[in-house]
Amino acid sequence: MNSSKPVQESSDSAEMYEHFRFVVDKGQEVMRIDKYLVNKMMHTSRTRVQSAAQAGNILVNDTPVKSNYKIKPEEVISIVLPHPPRETEILPEDIPLNTVYEDDDILVINKAAGMVVHPGVGNYSGTLINALYYYFRDLPLFQSGEMRPGLVHRLDKDTSGILVIAKTELSLNRLAKQFFERTTKRRYHALVWGDMKEDEGSIVGNIDRDLKDRTRMKVYPEESQGKHALTHYKVLERLSYINLVECRLDTGRTHQIRVHFQHIHHPLFNDATYGGDQILKGTTFTKYKQFVQNCFSILPRQALHAKSLGFIHPTTGEEMHFESELPADMTAVIEKWHRYLEGRTSE
Repeated sequence: MNSSKPVQESSDSAEMYEHFRFVVDKGQEVMRIDKYLVNKMMHTSRTRVQSAAQAGNILVNDTPVKSNYKIKPEEVISIVLPHPPRETEILPEDIPLNTVYEDDDILVINKAAGMVVHPGVGNYSGTLINALYYYFRDLPLFQSGEMRPGLVHRLDKDTSGILVIAKTELSLNRLAKQFFERTTKRRYHALVWGDMKEDEGSIVGNIDRDLKDRTRMKVYPEESQGKHALTHYKVLERLSYINLVECRLDTGRTHQIRVHFQHIHHPLFNDATYGGDQILKGTTFTKYKQFVQNCFSILPRQALHAKSLGFIHPTTGEEMHFESELPADMTAVIEKWHRYLEGRTSE
């Protein structure tokens, strides 16, 4: 018996889920959908598949089905799974977490800049996942050996702010569905180089890896390459040569805000990856150059903070919303710019 091959639409690494699509072969015998999917998908347990069905993440011809649904030839099956299979051993580490909210189903933290979210090349310890394996060492989800248990989205190492983690398999699946369907509400605050021409606007452009440097992302012309990405922004404060902006994401691509603003020639302040660690606007005076260098020392990272996150609680159905204050390094730089501009006008 021959079965159709799956089409895997892997999630962006900014969001921890995978999307698979199958077209059932014409000669396929009647079979429970959970058994069919376990046979089709490598390294995926029946428990994971059944949890996905319970969360409404398995669709047949665009309609949610239960795990005991009997598949029929030529039906189109879609499944969203919240995390890829294990890649390496994870060691629990007692690393403090800044908890904003916690209940039996979710944990919301305010991630500090400098913390890597999940292990990868060069970062196999000291990550958020190492901390979660210790903090939740008695929970079944964190005894599974998965590479990214509980994660449905992430923040870059040097981006601070709000992050939600699931504590159960069902919560994980239900949150993954919200991120996949883009029903979550995310707002970021960023300092960008230059004085934005408009008070608010949108940046659209497909994002994919830069072929010349795989550590960077790049904006490509629509339909030529990459995945659709849309960022809305609003200027909150104009500080002459830099602006404080609020960003709202319709999509969640890797480095989306950073590469979008670089694309419109307003890279994030001190973003070394996208050219924001150079003095891009301002005067040629030595005093000004020293001032900017001092700001870089205070804020030794890209000036990006995940200010707020809204989603539906995976168990209660309640609408949840969490805010976090700007971290001390960004606040200090903004205050320093205030003093600089006040001194310049008084001269």
